Amino acid sequence: MCGIVGYIGFRDAFPILIKGLKRLEYRGYDSAGIALNNGNIKVYKCKGKVSDLESFIGNDDISGHVGMGHTRWATHGVPNDINAHPHKSQNGHFTLIHNGIIENYAELRKKLSNRGYSFKSETDSEVLANLIEYIYLKGNVTPEIAIRLALTKVEGAYGLVIMANKQPDTLFAARKGSPLVIGVGEDEYFLASDATPIVEYTKSVIYLNDNDVAIIKKDELVLKNIKNDTLTPKVQKLDLDIGQIDKNGFDHFMIKEIYEQPKAISDTFRGRVSATHDITLGGLYDILPKLENARRILIIGCGTSWHAGMVGEYLIEELARIPVEVEYASEFRYRKPVIYKDDIVIAISQSGETADTLAAIKMAKEAGTTVLGICNVVGSSIPRETDGGVYTHAGPEIGVASTKAFTAQVTVLTMIAILLGKRRGSIDNYLYKELIDGLISLPNKIEEVLKHNNVIKEISSHIKDAPNCLYLGRGYLFPVALEGALKLKEISYIHAEGYPAAEMKHGPIALIDEKMPVVVIATKDSSYEKIVSNIQEVKARKGVVLAIVTQGDTVIKNMADYVIEIPEIPEQLAALLTVIPLQLLSYHIAIMRGCNVDQPRNLAKSVTVE
Repeated sequence: MCGIVGYIGFRDAFPILIKGLKRLEYRGYDSAGIALNNGNIKVYKCKGKVSDLESFIGNDDISGHVGMGHTRWATHGVPNDINAHPHKSQNGHFTLIHNGIIENYAELRKKLSNRGYSFKSETDSEVLANLIEYIYLKGNVTPEIAIRLALTKVEGAYGLVIMANKQPDTLFAARKGSPLVIGVGEDEYFLASDATPIVEYTKSVIYLNDNDVAIIKKDELVLKNIKNDTLTPKVQKLDLDIGQIDKNGFDHFMIKEIYEQPKAISDTFRGRVSATHDITLGGLYDILPKLENARRILIIGCGTSWHAGMVGEYLIEELARIPVEVEYASEFRYRKPVIYKDDIVIAISQSGETADTLAAIKMAKEAGTTVLGICNVVGSSIPRETDGGVYTHAGPEIGVASTKAFTAQVTVLTMIAILLGKRRGSIDNYLYKELIDGLISLPNKIEEVLKHNNVIKEISSHIKDAPNCLYLGRGYLFPVALEGALKLKEISYIHAEGYPAAEMKHGPIALIDEKMPVVVIATKDSSYEKIVSNIQEVKARKGVVLAIVTQGDTVIKNMADYVIEIPEIPEQLAALLTVIPLQLLSYHIAIMRGCNVDQPRNLAKSVTVE
């Protein structure tokens, strides 16, 4: 989950590295560091954010046309100056930055200690630096060979950029399980964990695959695998603009991305859903017969993607009448699940690099089933590992707490469910058209909800000091309750839980008193009368009720302490609309509590380690 950036070419490396690290800071912000090579490798690193690193460097000599930088999300070792990257080998022959986890680092560390190596840090990354150096010195081999041989001895995941003291004109890069992209310029190359630091300089990129090793000079790139087979780099074009990764006048990326949702949803169904009621999902063209006749669909994801998958379960089971199970990828891969060859697995990930989801995909493929991906990042690992799928078109999401990624994922799942329902004859033509018309109307209806931002901000001021919060919903709105609670936990650090409203009586009701805000998603749908009863139960225990209701609702409005109205929408699409005020609520509460909404503590955007 750490951020990596590198440069080799004719420009000064330092400004590129610092700017790149700031763009990658959403991947980790426990510590930061850079290494510059102008014939002598200089390392600067410190605990804290990239701004702290800039202050630490001060007016020191930062010249050099070769460099690399790192912003850390701590795994092995607490955040401090020593554990920050880059790490040097004991004798200074190699300097590296690393994203991932070396799982057998303790065994390697012990062996190296027995051979006279000592360690300054607690990290697994320093172990790898020393392993490369040990092989280099003992085997009297080239740096490239030492790197490749060392990588055959490590278990786990890595995205690496490495400098060799004896080859100041070269950067080495390697990848297994952690993303790494190379930007191709004229007599220059850029490296990064994702494309955001690169897009300013080039639209031509090479995505490294597992076990790739790149040997990079300013005017030459050689790509191999760790077995020394030479590979032909595949250069792709980035579909990304620099304006997409700026705040564009907003105070934070999170609020910008909340307001981008009408466009993100529109872009996700544009060209796929027509006003003449056709749905075309090209990425599923070859798989559609299998999907249509699936024995069962398994949806896997983590965090917000898991919540989107739960909405997908409700949609697919109701509209297509195919059994669906939703699994945490981290549990699915370890619990020996039963997977049939005529199952379909749908993997959901914003980044396309989520480690547990990737491992679950490989496990499903080994069982012989067909795997589809729903992903936002073109060229990422999940689209390359799956048999087909659908890209969301949410654009880059920089805020750590997912907002537009969720609604774009649910949009894709909605299109899949409607299409399957039509093909299987399990929905009539009237509902089919109603749902397509509703989907097309969603961007405008979200714009209406966003106009209530000031009302939501005012409500937030009344509940910002609550120590706990309960979110309730039924049917399609239960996953929204889970997602709303997650957003509040992530960015405001208020303990919150989402529950099916009927389950409140089976435990959570014991928590309710006049200090406990209860957020109830209570739009007019088939469960409306039941949710009204749930609200009455909360009010009977002096709970503070904030209700999300359909415009014109007077029943709940007269019962609740605070009300946020949303436009009427078919209940199958309600998740896409009701989640918006919950995102705004979390945002404003976090701001009022003085929290860093874009970089909440202990979190990182892309979970690329297990």
